Amino acid sequence: MGKNVNNSIQCRSFKISLGIVCMMVCLSNYTIAKSNWQAAKGPLMTRWAGEVTPEKVHSEYPRPQMVREEWFNLNGLWDYAIRPKGENFPERYDGQILVPFPVESALSGVMKPVGEDKSVWYRRTFELAQNWSSQRILLHFGAVDWETSVWINGQEIGRHRGGYDAFSFDITSALKSNGMQEIILCVWDPVDSGTQPRGKQVKKPEGIWYTSVTGIWQTVWIEPVNKVYVKSLKIIPDIDREEVRISVLCQGGENDLHLKAEVFAEQSSIGFIKGEINKQLSIPIKNPNLWSPASPFLYDIRISIQDSEGKIKDEVQSYFGMRKIALGKDEAGVQKLFLNNEELFQFGPLDQGWWPDGLYTAATDEALRYDIEVTKQLGFNMARKHVKIEPARWYYWCDKLGLLVWQDMPSGDAYIGHDDPDIQRSPDSAEQFKLELRRLIEYYGNHPCIVMWVPYNEGWGQYDTPGIVKLIKDLDATRLVNNVSGWADRGLGDVHDIHSYPGPDMPALENDRAAVLGEFGGLGLPVRGHTWQEEKNWGYRSFDDAVALTAAYKNLINELYKLIDKGLAAAVYTQTSDVEIEVNGLMTYDRAVIKMDPEEVARINGGVME
Repeated sequence: MGKNVNNSIQCRSFKISLGIVCMMVCLSNYTIAKSNWQAAKGPLMTRWAGEVTPEKVHSEYPRPQMVREEWFNLNGLWDYAIRPKGENFPERYDGQILVPFPVESALSGVMKPVGEDKSVWYRRTFELAQNWSSQRILLHFGAVDWETSVWINGQEIGRHRGGYDAFSFDITSALKSNGMQEIILCVWDPVDSGTQPRGKQVKKPEGIWYTSVTGIWQTVWIEPVNKVYVKSLKIIPDIDREEVRISVLCQGGENDLHLKAEVFAEQSSIGFIKGEINKQLSIPIKNPNLWSPASPFLYDIRISIQDSEGKIKDEVQSYFGMRKIALGKDEAGVQKLFLNNEELFQFGPLDQGWWPDGLYTAATDEALRYDIEVTKQLGFNMARKHVKIEPARWYYWCDKLGLLVWQDMPSGDAYIGHDDPDIQRSPDSAEQFKLELRRLIEYYGNHPCIVMWVPYNEGWGQYDTPGIVKLIKDLDATRLVNNVSGWADRGLGDVHDIHSYPGPDMPALENDRAAVLGEFGGLGLPVRGHTWQEEKNWGYRSFDDAVALTAAYKNLINELYKLIDKGLAAAVYTQTSDVEIEVNGLMTYDRAVIKMDPEEVARINGGVME
């Protein structure tokens, strides 16, 4: 049977003994000098911040849909320096930073602005065990915002542009035969001075715009692989044909190699197939146990590259859910959203994914999970991930716990008004947007939780809408596409999405698209002692206490149910939590207070209005 990614992931049946793996790589002496590090004093901290130490910081396996047994986590203390953009390697460093928290965050220990005129330098060392010496060594970054250059032992090994996507380098040729190995990074981020996808990051935060994020903000790690290894997976469930289709892209190649894929349901093998590498394989899944928010059943799959004698060259573990998302007409002939060939009203919060102590980065994996648990507890079945892309483990918990996701593409470049035409991007801006959009869809496309792609929000960076919708459909024909959430609808995609504050409201019904309410609500309540600042907090509509807030929420959802009766197919309430001075959250920014009684909210969301 396969092996798990980490003790705390508890990823169904696979388990890894990380104690042995951690013995394979030794940290350098400077990273062990941890006693001098402490988090910076931020305006507000979460309860999970106290669990973060240089010895224990996001220690879970970061890529739960393509797991190898041997790996090593490079999170922890790194040297850092902030220097003018274009300056060469720093002669000295300013201090230590706790990776993977961004420079501007309290949990990084730095909490300093950077800006477009400066770069951030990172440095650390590590030592490889001898039993990795005959293998290729891959260096992985979950995400670094935004332009990254990487050196190993003084040799530049690559550059990357993109603030949200994972990237890797084969660093084997730059490694020394023994002793300490050195990693140096230089990261530059133009924030809102550039045209790159950046979401809600700005240099001068106010209202719905938040503190900028620079540098490493997801896990950094290394793993050994053989000359031939699995580079990527594509998993397509098909509940109508009762099969799952698997495409495996392999790096390297040798004669007489083949691929074996075996599927497990609750630790029992239910089928396998052998075939050529780099070819699509189909495995029957008879009478599939369907994935849904009510029953998020996941199948495990083990994939191996083998030679003619059956010797394994590489092996990875993954999982998938048998589910289908599509449009369909109800009994009245109204276009609705169908999950697994049954109508399902999708209802959930706008989820910003910001944290007071870590900004883009949650303090712990438990914190990531908590947001999803609360969303489910409040009676929602969906979340719209708003102009941000999360670490893969956030989507893993949505897969595991059963939460549908509408995934936004982070916005960038110029913005347009309600009635304006699409902007004209420069060739560089357009190419970068398409590149990062493509990476989003390809990297996260195996997660059953994601059911809709949203390239644009309210005209933010909206350009060539027909071309972008076509690009998404060409990349992924299995999910729905929302051409723009709010404002400048172009009549394309699978849904017509409007915003209404506080609302609710709905667009006119159409024959070929479902009517959805992409944002509404925004009922605000500042909770003293749990806000980013004591005064001058902001909400779309503010209340003085939980009783008044609950009454207003009840009236709002009562009106929403009237729209459901008229054909509304989905709705997104603003929002999961407060963010900085914005107090529209169901929870406070520190997640310490759920502002309304959870049982009462769950009853209201379920249509019980007594």
